[in-house]
Amino acid sequence: MDTILAALSALKLVPVVVLNDVEKAVPLARTLMEAGCNGIEITFRTEAAADSIARIVAEVPGMLVGAGTLLSAEQVLRARAAGATFGVAPGFDPAVVEAARNCGLPFVPGIATASEMSQALATGCVFQKFFPAEPAGGTKLLKALLAAFRHTGVRIMPTGGIGADNIKEWLAIPEVVACGGSWICEAKLIDAGDWVEIGRRTREALSALR
Repeated sequence: MDTILAALSALKLVPVVVLNDVEKAVPLARTLMEAGCNGIEITFRTEAAADSIARIVAEVPGMLVGAGTLLSAEQVLRARAAGATFGVAPGFDPAVVEAARNCGLPFVPGIATASEMSQALATGCVFQKFFPAEPAGGTKLLKALLAAFRHTGVRIMPTGGIGADNIKEWLAIPEVVACGGSWICEAKLIDAGDWVEIGRRTREALSALR
């Protein structure tokens, strides 16, 4: 997990992607790489997820590929088999955490409350996803949680409602490693194959973070 933390900390931004067409996976990943972003989270919300991960891993060397929205042990195993570097979930499920640990997949469970943060820490999950970040209470809530849990060494990847206008506010929190965001690779842009716009948004976002 230390390797994943270091990689995401250097990246700062993780595009969260819903892919409906496997054929779009590699062009999308290459667009992100060319624009300076070597990380992506492919969500398991469609049947194309596992095959998309496998193609990117095989054809886009250097891309850090995460598998998101992992809600079951079966999805964890599929993500691992596809070659995902890490897994992410929107919530905390001990059975899913255990499945990830058993198959050696670095895993980031989702939390939104003090109880969930505490339970995730109890299972050894120091790296957690704060979700849905903005609707749950934004940076104000996360800072309040960290006041009680900072000493544990917890690290956070907030996702949900984060965009170009507020990502720097989130990254200003020392415990925030990186932010997940879906605005860069909107489904409509992917479906249309609008790599120019996706590349532009990626470069714009990364430039704003420098």
